[in-house]
Amino acid sequence: MHRKRFRKRLRETCYKTHSLVIIFLSIKFFDYCKHHSYLNHIIFLSLYYTFVYIIMRSNQVTIKDIARELGVSPSTVSRALKDHPDISPETKREVKDLAEKLNYQPNAIALSLKHSRSFTLGVIIPETVHYFFSSVISGIEDVAYNAGFNMMICQSNELYDREKSNANMLYSNRVDGLLVSISKETIDFNHLLFFQQNNIPVVFFDRTTDDFPCDQVIIDDYTAAFNIVEYMIKRGHKNIIHLAAPQHLQIGFKRRKGYQDALLKHGLPFSEKNIVLADKFDMSTQAVEKIIQQENIPDGIFAVNDLTALGAIKALKRNNIRIPDDVGVAGFGNGQNAILTDPPLTTIDQNGYKMGIKAAELLLKRISSNVTEFAHEKHYIETELIVRESIR
Repeated sequence: MHRKRFRKRLRETCYKTHSLVIIFLSIKFFDYCKHHSYLNHIIFLSLYYTFVYIIMRSNQVTIKDIARELGVSPSTVSRALKDHPDISPETKREVKDLAEKLNYQPNAIALSLKHSRSFTLGVIIPETVHYFFSSVISGIEDVAYNAGFNMMICQSNELYDREKSNANMLYSNRVDGLLVSISKETIDFNHLLFFQQNNIPVVFFDRTTDDFPCDQVIIDDYTAAFNIVEYMIKRGHKNIIHLAAPQHLQIGFKRRKGYQDALLKHGLPFSEKNIVLADKFDMSTQAVEKIIQQENIPDGIFAVNDLTALGAIKALKRNNIRIPDDVGVAGFGNGQNAILTDPPLTTIDQNGYKMGIKAAELLLKRISSNVTEFAHEKHYIETELIVRESIR
């Protein structure tokens, strides 16, 4: 009993000593920076963080500490923590109780070295503002968590340079696999090819390209767009404009094509003038305001996503145009705002959560297989037309 008390006090004393040493080193470091060159700063900083890491690591509770306290072998502790059947229930209970008391945490670095994996998945999305991407991340996280993996999530903000920087950072952190929805600016994929060249699997979801061969999890954007525009036509909307995404993106091109073919199928004229590049809230508001000022008001608007549709609704209401009596509005995505807007928005449910689940499962399959050459897979997630009051 006395030995346990002594060890506890010794750990507390070491922790306080380590903290004082780190504070002292920090003061010395900043004082050093005032009088030396940039290169010397880098060298000193590297040594500083190395020393801090060693100090902090020495204060962590290990399996050996638990084994020493209980008078058992480290392998017994390890197996008890993993609920191995060869370990008695009493020993498991003692080990887990002490581990919790001492706040024991597995050493992620040691585990990654042992298994040659970081147990981390990298995720790059264009923006977090869209409910769709939040739901995709939720699906990915559920699968990753159940498989014992962590996630590192990055946002490109629709910028190629930011996406490239994100990819480099994730590679430096040795992620085991990468899930990507590309930015609007991305037309070069060397920053992603680097992963494949180093046997790190890549899976595209939602936004994809045929210029980079890899596994894909997507929806049928063409059919979904065709179905919602056809529904608008059957409800009496004949002069429909499309608020579109950039056409080099497959989602932008395919949704535009679905809109166009729905018009032609029902004998309605198609005009390039009715294709307006506007895939954000503010862009949509400004575009619809301009259309209204030109007194060329359509009786229907099909927007490439829900936020764009909401921007159109804002402009229409500002000009006292009734929805859906005067102009019907349809979106794409079925985010939470689609229900909250007045009137509630007719839209396409992309099932982002299911997409996230499938993308993560596919990536984990590639990671566990350790096969470097395989036929790439393309999976389609089913969509659903959600009918609400924004269409007649």
